[in-house]
Amino acid sequence: MAKDMKKVLDNVLEKISLTEEEISEINEELEGFLSKIESNIKKFKIDVEIFVGGSYAKGTLIRKKTYDVDIFLRFNKRYSGKDYSKLSKKVLSGIKKMSVSHGSRDYFKAEINPKLFFELVPVKRIKSPKEAENVTDLSYSHVKYVKNRIKNRKIIDGIKLAKAFCYATRTYGAESYIKGFSGYSLELLVYRFGSFEKFLKALSKDEDKKIIIDMEQHYKKGDVLLDMNGSKLDSPIILVDPTYKERNALAGLSEETFAKFRKNALLFLKNPSEEFFDRKKINFSGLISKNKKNVVLIELRTTKEEGDVAGTKLLKFFNHLTEETSKYFKILGKDFEYNGDKTGKGYLILKSRGEVVLTGPKIDDKDNLTKFKKEHKNIFIKNGRIYSRKKIDFQASQFINKWSQKNKKKMKEMSISEIKVD
Repeated sequence: MAKDMKKVLDNVLEKISLTEEEISEINEELEGFLSKIESNIKKFKIDVEIFVGGSYAKGTLIRKKTYDVDIFLRFNKRYSGKDYSKLSKKVLSGIKKMSVSHGSRDYFKAEINPKLFFELVPVKRIKSPKEAENVTDLSYSHVKYVKNRIKNRKIIDGIKLAKAFCYATRTYGAESYIKGFSGYSLELLVYRFGSFEKFLKALSKDEDKKIIIDMEQHYKKGDVLLDMNGSKLDSPIILVDPTYKERNALAGLSEETFAKFRKNALLFLKNPSEEFFDRKKINFSGLISKNKKNVVLIELRTTKEEGDVAGTKLLKFFNHLTEETSKYFKILGKDFEYNGDKTGKGYLILKSRGEVVLTGPKIDDKDNLTKFKKEHKNIFIKNGRIYSRKKIDFQASQFINKWSQKNKKKMKEMSISEIKVD
């Protein structure tokens, strides 16, 4: 088994690692780009420092169809956050093929060629993490921590494998529509456990209690649950940020995503295979043939700009629609896939509840009582409240189509412009 594991991981590493030539090409483009923006900084006399971050700076970049290199613009504290966008545009003057993404702060994306993009993120230049106004303000200390400690080739390779594994299993990404492992958290975890295999083994143990990892021992044993802000403790893993003890580096990890990760980790450890590192799209046609009438495919379109915002809005609406559907159908399985633009597609595997009891108003609420009686049949009264028995004699697709017709205002409020149901 150990030989099989080593062979699989060696083969995967060869596939996912960039060649020296590829790294050299990115370096050359990056140097030219940085030279241009440094010239603008001098021209406009802006007090800003540049540092390159992300996987590229840490040497943990893996092979993909397109590459993003993170470039952080560290603005002097005398500038207000609301000025960052205007100042960034000056820094980027003359850069072609530039797009802006709006969020808590605007960030910019420059297309260098069809395979290479530079993402420019404005941050506040801080000396202490307590001064951070945005999580991106901590990026400098994150890069510094990782680069100072992670120099061992085995660890670097383990991080690459962890990123490729999580990407393939759809558990990579701190974005709200994924709720998975961030690149920084994977770097810390592989460093903490010593290798990719040990990382998988440690996190796939069948334990009910929360996993607490405090690498720099910022807290006394058990104190983290008492001292850390409660909102940071909801995730299944508490990974105390070694650069800032107030922060859980895995606060965004959901129970659902972690369960998916654990399932795949256990399967891989039991039977190592390169297939676990191949990202597969959801097989919608296979789902239909396997589940026949019990599966519903849902395509959504949002009015929001593509990226994290669009993906988050689409997933939020898909989950809301799932909740509404669950009132009449048992949800046996579901998944959602963001397409990377303004659209996403998901599925629900369902079973009719047969009959449900709908709760109405109290009988002394005359106005709402009249409305309820008009809309529902098979009415009965119990403990001063009116109810209705409703037989589920319709398909889930019919319910969703009818729901979307009745709730156009809610869809607009949730930034959804179109629903298609198959």
